[in-house]
Amino acid sequence: MISEKMMELGKKRSVIREIFEYGNKRRQEIGAENVFDFSLGNPSIPAPDVVKETMLRLINEKDPVKLHGYTSAQGDLSVRSAIAEDIKNRFGAASGADLIYMTCGAAASLTISLNALVRDGDEVIVLAPFFPEYRVFAEKAGAKVRVVKCREEDLQIDFSALQEAINEKTKAIIVNSPNNPSGVVLSEETIIELSKLLERKQNEYKTEIYVIADEPYRELVYGGIEVPYIPNYYDNTLVCYSFSKSLSLPGERIGYIFVSPKVNNCSDVYAAVCGAGRALGFVCAPSLLQYTVAENLGKTANIEIYDKNRNILYDALTEYGYELARPDGAFYLFMKSPEEDANAFCERAKKYEILIVPGDDFGFEGYVRISYCVSTEMILKSLDGFKKLIEEYRG
Repeated sequence: MISEKMMELGKKRSVIREIFEYGNKRRQEIGAENVFDFSLGNPSIPAPDVVKETMLRLINEKDPVKLHGYTSAQGDLSVRSAIAEDIKNRFGAASGADLIYMTCGAAASLTISLNALVRDGDEVIVLAPFFPEYRVFAEKAGAKVRVVKCREEDLQIDFSALQEAINEKTKAIIVNSPNNPSGVVLSEETIIELSKLLERKQNEYKTEIYVIADEPYRELVYGGIEVPYIPNYYDNTLVCYSFSKSLSLPGERIGYIFVSPKVNNCSDVYAAVCGAGRALGFVCAPSLLQYTVAENLGKTANIEIYDKNRNILYDALTEYGYELARPDGAFYLFMKSPEEDANAFCERAKKYEILIVPGDDFGFEGYVRISYCVSTEMILKSLDGFKKLIEEYRG
């Protein structure tokens, strides 16, 4: 016999991927220019030229045996040292190479961190709306997932609901800011209140409760918004980072885990991270990419294009009568469905070849996610369909 649970996961793709594959089919049938696919968070902006230049220089100048060979299991020491120094310089947070673990993107970072921390029977809290794979990652690590919905009016944390959810079995809470699917950035006030609540609960239950900060969108913010760096507010924090969005390198799968030195018994926690990486086979992240990102820390792709897309889409949709909050980061709009059943709304949108994702799998029914990391031309061409779509509900 095989694992029925794994078979089920393999046979049923996430709703995001299902819609994306539907889009592929429609592109073949009617032409890509006639399909308005807002399903996938796949960066549409190319990586900065300096990234390509760095790769070419490394390929041409670096010893090919070293460039393409195995690094240390946790990542090359020089790369980890550069990232630790960047964390100190940018965020004023203590760090060190022996607290950095290089990974194959944020998914690997999250999976490793959860397997390092969770024991069977532990609980992991996710804040809705949340990236659906959090549930898959946490349950595979042996945790029970407990969903806490954020406040509908601003999608900041609902602390009364969170306080009720925390108990003696709570091992971690995943915090994603800027958020996928909403683009909301958790305010400093929210992070301070979260830190105080978790400190109280740790003291009450005489245990550690970890924050796993999922930060692939950290650099994608607009209008001078600041994203609080959680290790500066709460000691028991692990940061899961990816360069997929900031440098537009999603297919290269490169990121890292940072275990804050303020984590209780941080050396043991880091050892557990290394052990989980070993057990899962996530060792020696791609070496060329390790050396590339080490030379391009703090740089981003041209996110002005995302900001332009955000403004065009937000202004048009609100003018047409849709309800949505203006996102401060990432490249998503989280919009209220004109009807209670968001799945039905998304199906109706297909009439206009508009592909958007219902919020049910994100833990927030009645909403839809619109990913605007697409061409500006596609957004402009889609607007007439969005207008006609809401007029159906008014009519």
